[in-house]
Amino acid sequence: MENKEYDVWLECFNRECGIKSAIVLFGNTTDIMCNKHEGGLYMPIIRTVISNLHNHNFKVTKWDRVDGIDNELSDKILQTTKMNAASESYYDVRFTDDESSDEVDFNYKDPEEFFPYMLEQIRNGGESRAYILDYSDYLFGSANSLSEKERVYLATLGKALEKSHSYDLLDMGSKQSIVIIVTQNNASIPPAFYLNNPMVSLIKVPLPGRNERELYVSANISSLRVTPEISSDKALCDDFVDALDGFTLREIMQLMQLSRQFSDERMSCEKLINLYKYGEKRSPWEELSKDKLKDVEEHLKKRVKGQDAAVAKVKDVLIRAYTGFSGLQHSAKQKKPKGTLFFVGPTGVGKTELAKSLAEFVFGDENACIRFDMSEYNHEHSDQRLVGAPPGYVGYEAGGQLTNAVKEKPFCVLLFDEIEKAHGKILDKFLQILEDGRLTDGKGETVYFSETIIIFTSNIGASKILPNSSSTETSKQFISEVKKHFVETLGRPELLNRIGDNIVAFNFIDDPSVFTQIARIKFQAVSDFVKERYKAELVFQDEENAFLAIAEKAGVANGGRGLLNVMESAVINPLAEFIFDKSDILYNKKIVISTIRNKAVFEFDLE
Repeated sequence: MENKEYDVWLECFNRECGIKSAIVLFGNTTDIMCNKHEGGLYMPIIRTVISNLHNHNFKVTKWDRVDGIDNELSDKILQTTKMNAASESYYDVRFTDDESSDEVDFNYKDPEEFFPYMLEQIRNGGESRAYILDYSDYLFGSANSLSEKERVYLATLGKALEKSHSYDLLDMGSKQSIVIIVTQNNASIPPAFYLNNPMVSLIKVPLPGRNERELYVSANISSLRVTPEISSDKALCDDFVDALDGFTLREIMQLMQLSRQFSDERMSCEKLINLYKYGEKRSPWEELSKDKLKDVEEHLKKRVKGQDAAVAKVKDVLIRAYTGFSGLQHSAKQKKPKGTLFFVGPTGVGKTELAKSLAEFVFGDENACIRFDMSEYNHEHSDQRLVGAPPGYVGYEAGGQLTNAVKEKPFCVLLFDEIEKAHGKILDKFLQILEDGRLTDGKGETVYFSETIIIFTSNIGASKILPNSSSTETSKQFISEVKKHFVETLGRPELLNRIGDNIVAFNFIDDPSVFTQIARIKFQAVSDFVKERYKAELVFQDEENAFLAIAEKAGVANGGRGLLNVMESAVINPLAEFIFDKSDILYNKKIVISTIRNKAVFEFDLE
């Protein structure tokens, strides 16, 4: 089986060697690949490049600034130095008086030595030679602030290119040399060297395609220890190869080595990949069970009151993730996020609370809900805060807030709060996340979102929609406002298509009993704090009427957040004053909240 996608760069390389003076080889240059010139063995790409050069009758000189000329991978050069007073070469200074041999073997580790040496060899001609400059990422500094020495290197390279090829069409192709610069990032090479330079060609080495990954896995399947065994099951083997999308062959080799470290147990392919990618083989998604999912609505409703339709929608997303159907209608091969939800509705109705409750249910900790306030990303260049600044810019080393968070907690709920306040350009970043489940940060590292749940929240339309509408009509109006915002206001219907039918409208809370339930839940935290901190107990003289009074004062339009504001002014503030005055006699006391009018009244239980 041939891998045309992966081999096309090598075909281009072989073609360009005959017509160009220099090639910048960049991208996945540190990987391994099948070397057809050496029995189909897998070896570093640089070795395959050298084999191809030999096949095209080039002699090779491989150099880097650590070892200088690599004598193991380079063809020997007989360097003859003529001691001539009238024409003293750069190399004459390396000899001492007692050196009489005409054959010398220098490494030329310093670029100041190697570049003039290479230029001299090319000028002398006599053979077709390829000069491979390896590890060139560390050869030059910033293109905007090159040192004088680096400018000399570039000038010397330019002169070498001029001398390397004949300009006689009848003589072209014979006894000509080429310079090959190998780097992972072509941005590390000053653009002045290759931009608008017909002597230089840029060739990118891509990540291995599916065929190349399949060939490598098939050739080394005996080294992979997983359960169930996949060598005899083509469907399982195909799924494994698909799951390795974005992996280099070197990483697949390391994955197979990792599978052999555990002699006492064999992991599933998914656990093995999770262990390699995220550093942990335990996946909360694998620990979900049918019995646990049956109780998901009951669990979520403990914290989120009056939003049964939203809770039911969240349950649907979790069941899709559990059964493996997430995004399956789009592509069976893509590793999309486990779920995508867009919560829209009035303020204070439980959107953020539902996201936290979901994180607690799936991942065991509400801190697994990582919140981003999108009002902080309302400038065009704010995307750099999410994914990191590009190379050369301030903050590049720190990385991005979003990508760093996912690298630290790959199993999480990502909550993008008030998404409508973000700049439109920021939203473009979510296209790749929602489609491919991955994102490349400013440092070039790939971050995977395939184990996350993505939740957007928004108040779009909240100022237009009246709270006295029916729940069905309110839901339709909110969803309509969201679609209008993305299509007409932002002009980004493609993002709306990525979200699909996962827009969840939250209703106004207009049931006094729901307000009472919310008030009771929120007050429990206050009661627990007083008990832990001051060793005192809070009790209501008439609990039901007290919470009902708080709920009535909050009003429908302000939701649960308005309820908390009322609770602060009516209960917490006078409670703080009471405890401040009586702090020295609170121990083991029962504090009775007797009435609530404008403020609560507190007194000790004297029984």
